[in-house]
Amino acid sequence: MIARLTGILAESGPDHAVIDVGGVGYAVLASTRTLDALGGPGAEVMLLTELQVREDSMTLFAFGNAGEREAFRQLTSVQGVGGRVALAILSVLDPAELAAAVSRGDKAMVSRANGVGPKLAQRIVNELAGKMGSPALAGVAGSSAPRGGAAQDALSALANLGFKPGEASAVVAAAVADLGDGATLDALVRLALRKAAK
Repeated sequence: MIARLTGILAESGPDHAVIDVGGVGYAVLASTRTLDALGGPGAEVMLLTELQVREDSMTLFAFGNAGEREAFRQLTSVQGVGGRVALAILSVLDPAELAAAVSRGDKAMVSRANGVGPKLAQRIVNELAGKMGSPALAGVAGSSAPRGGAAQDALSALANLGFKPGEASAVVAAAVADLGDGATLDALVRLALRKAAK
């Protein structure tokens, strides 16, 4: 299993990149979000990967962070969602946005991706309901999803209180923004609950 690649970006296209690792070029498929963040040829890159083996092919998918890879795994667990469709979804929705769309049952948001019709979007929303609140997704870079430590514990606490993953992520992120990264678990949970009650 190839878990990650660290090397030099040799080339990239609309849906793929070639990473030179010690003289071997690895062709990877990735979301436009990940490809846009790589920079130009010659840049040193580190990508997390997922290898899919089929009867007639082996395909290496690449991701900029663990949250995107976990979202990809969740998406490809849904019947009818292959790797390319999952990347199309992750090109228009980051993992936190996807989790929020699933928690709201917002199939229209999911169907914005190329190759995702209303029926498939509905299946994605139905099958992933309650599954998108994993720690890896919550740790995605960006202000919309809190990172580890007390923020992660606060997410778990809210989940235990019955909050949906997207809702918990939003109020904890807002609490972290107000209190800063050094906030205690107790302070984060109290402020998040106040924000949720508004």
